[in-house]
Amino acid sequence: MDTASHVGLQHFTDQHADALHRFELPEEQGQFTSLPEKVLGVTEGQYRIVITSDSVPVGFFLLHATQRVKEYTDNPNAMLLTSFSINFAEQGKGFAKKGLLLLPDFVHAEFPDCDEIALAVNHKNVPAQKLYLHTGFTDTGLRRMGAIGEQFIFRLAL
Repeated sequence: MDTASHVGLQHFTDQHADALHRFELPEEQGQFTSLPEKVLGVTEGQYRIVITSDSVPVGFFLLHATQRVKEYTDNPNAMLLTSFSINFAEQGKGFAKKGLLLLPDFVHAEFPDCDEIALAVNHKNVPAQKLYLHTGFTDTGLRRMGAIGEQFIFRLAL
């Protein structure tokens, strides 16, 4: 049975908080992203999105419709994806792939003006690069320096 068959994307609610606070990542993954508990406070234009399996949080990311998006793309209708993570206990079950494959339909429904998702992925984070490319993102060829080195700028046209 495909463990990722009952996966969904939802806006964060207080009911997700306890499960998200229990998320864990190994150090080698933690250097590339933020645990959900570190980004549960958001500002206007930031949207907390939870990847669920049978309504249980298994993953998390932020979508930004803020000025920060302009650092990654010239598209005024784009959103930025950051802080993507899957709880370590749930990794290897297809949740990351399924969540990203659900992203276009979710964004069309929730943010109808958005026609592109941009993200930055560290050059050392090869598993994440492969995941993003496998789920429809393309490498723009743009590069920028992040806190721990060069980042590749990827985009997903919607």
